[in-house]
Amino acid sequence: MGRARVGAWPFVSVPARLRMSRTALLPVAFVAFCMLPLATVSGWSLLLLLIPAAIAAWVVRVGVDIGDDGLTVRSTFGQRRVPWNRLAGIRVDPRGELWLVTTAGTEVRLPVMRARDLPRLAALSAGRIEVPEPPGRAGQ
Repeated sequence: MGRARVGAWPFVSVPARLRMSRTALLPVAFVAFCMLPLATVSGWSLLLLLIPAAIAAWVVRVGVDIGDDGLTVRSTFGQRRVPWNRLAGIRVDPRGELWLVTTAGTEVRLPVMRARDLPRLAALSAGRIEVPEPPGRAGQ
């Protein structure tokens, strides 16, 4: 009894978008504001403002889309699509990061998700991903 199924599928009709919280943009805006005096010293120092712009692009872009046809993992400059029939499982590393394991043996990191997000991922997958029970509840 090490696994429990969550939900019944097909459940997801539109893609669920899991992104980083937009409140992460507040410190980025603060850093950009603090860099303005330094960036206006010369024309070349304006390039310093590219640093907070790149971080803001990362916050807005990176995430996971879950739909009826599979998962799409988005990075800053690209994306990787994993259909449900190519998903072999999920690996949780010692730091709590989640990795999709494909039937081809490759792994794709889920950038905004941790082990604590596994029940939410299972619910959004409409039962296609199973959540193992916590170790203390296996015999109850």
